[in-house]
Amino acid sequence: MDETYIPMNRNHKPLHSNSTNANAVRPLQFLSRNSTKIALAFSLWASFLVLGPLLVASYDGPLYDHTAYTECKSQPEKALYQGGILKSHAVNRIGVSASNANSQSLILNDLTQGTIYSFSSWVKIKGAGADSAVIRASLKTENKTYYCIGTVLAKPGCWSFLKGGFVLSSPSNFSVLFLQNPDNRNVSIEIASTSVQPFTEEQWRTSQQYMINSQRKRAVTIHVSNGHGEGLRGAAIDIRQVSKDFPFGSAIAQTILGNLPYQNWFIKRFHAAVFENELKWYATEPEQGKVNYTIPDQMLRFVRANQIIARGHNIVWEDPKYIPAWVSNLTGPELQSAVNSRIQSLLNKYKEEFIHWDVSNEMLHFDFYEQSLGPNATLHFCKAAHKLDPLATLFMNDFNVVETCSDINSTVDIYISRLRELERDGVSMDGIGLEGHFDVPNPPLIRATIDRLATLGLPIWLTEVDISNTLDKEQQAIYLEEVLREGFSHPSVNGIMLWTALHPNGCYRMCLTDNNFQNLPAGDVVDKLLKEWQTGEIEGETDEHGSYSFHGFLGEYQISVKYGNRTANSTISLCRGDETKHYNIQI
Repeated sequence: MDETYIPMNRNHKPLHSNSTNANAVRPLQFLSRNSTKIALAFSLWASFLVLGPLLVASYDGPLYDHTAYTECKSQPEKALYQGGILKSHAVNRIGVSASNANSQSLILNDLTQGTIYSFSSWVKIKGAGADSAVIRASLKTENKTYYCIGTVLAKPGCWSFLKGGFVLSSPSNFSVLFLQNPDNRNVSIEIASTSVQPFTEEQWRTSQQYMINSQRKRAVTIHVSNGHGEGLRGAAIDIRQVSKDFPFGSAIAQTILGNLPYQNWFIKRFHAAVFENELKWYATEPEQGKVNYTIPDQMLRFVRANQIIARGHNIVWEDPKYIPAWVSNLTGPELQSAVNSRIQSLLNKYKEEFIHWDVSNEMLHFDFYEQSLGPNATLHFCKAAHKLDPLATLFMNDFNVVETCSDINSTVDIYISRLRELERDGVSMDGIGLEGHFDVPNPPLIRATIDRLATLGLPIWLTEVDISNTLDKEQQAIYLEEVLREGFSHPSVNGIMLWTALHPNGCYRMCLTDNNFQNLPAGDVVDKLLKEWQTGEIEGETDEHGSYSFHGFLGEYQISVKYGNRTANSTISLCRGDETKHYNIQI
């Protein structure tokens, strides 16, 4: 059964008027898409939603629909947003044509610059001998061609769901949206329930903020009483968030060792880390049999000492460029023996130290080990890793899954297909790693891709986020903020890691600071969002019932209560949940 998240109305207790975060939220309910009332429910929710103070005071625009599917269906579902602008019958606005059997096209008029367009369609193919074919959506305007705004692996005899989107860099009076097979295969294409829904930047941000309020925050009520259980009115309450539930971090390199300014800058901001290169095979065993974990050991002590969680990156890397030279020269049983030793050495050494392991890094693009050891090589790696470190989540980590849809090696369907293939063979690959090395981000495509991956029900992380250094630092910062807001606001993203380890000569593609640890524009964006995504200090008094309510980001809190000459301190934990969390403090 496909599951999707459909926002539904739900009554919450009004929060205390003195609370600085007094916005009530309506959480998402997870429903089967077989429900016949989903479209109506979504419409009612969008019409009657009461938005918190972080949003606009009055909102009557569309709210983003996260609905997505990965299974081929006998009949297409209804169009999202009732077709959006395609439901209009005004000929001078929208026209639809089927140009030929191998292509479908939509004629779109008067598209505006900066508007965010969410696109979706159900697709079916026919063709002699065709079992499946990639169908790519592209958009051609008077001035520019957007080569990929969404893809789907379509099949004959059933309908597949394509979801993507686009943002124009200049207005267009006349545009053509094409659905074609990029390989020019002889397949005919049918489409149904097609939708193009525009969002202004404000509407897009409103949807993001709604998801943050409902999924990254929770309503809390503190009850203060005396020893007889009587509520105490007027008790002074001080609330401070001391840790965050959502892992947000960055890559670090050995350059952080012994570098106190770098360490202080890092631990002030991040509570998650990944070692940029220091765990990779070429770093720990540059010569056969000479294994050295001195540097990663020191880095691990640093993260432990500062209560930072760390991802394990990586066990093996499929790209031949990054395989130790001595390994590249091995074949057959010798290579298999070397890989077995690598896995056993690494995971016995660091069992239960890392929350994740990237097993066969970038396996959608490269296949050194499968070419050398056979098609089941990755299967064996995963089984061995899980046996040695069963509490770590194993991730399939790759690039150009969420950054673009034009890379035929790593479309969302290819990613899903490979995960399912491993699952059928009995492998527990339980994490989705999206590297996130962006050039120019496409926000509706990012969101649509994560929507489709989310149907698998696995944890999703953005694991190596940065922005191309072909752009100036100000533009890098603008695009970084777009990507981070998409990641944090999506309910299925469990963590974000930046790929910004600092070296004397800079960073891989994007730095957050200069060598004196003065923030660059990208660092300013990170600081701004860290502050925005944390509950500020809250001070208030209990009401006539001895209660005080607030709305806080998920994580750990220290609460101090003072009543007369009496004081009490407590620590509470906020985790994701639909209901208001209640705590009792006796003083």
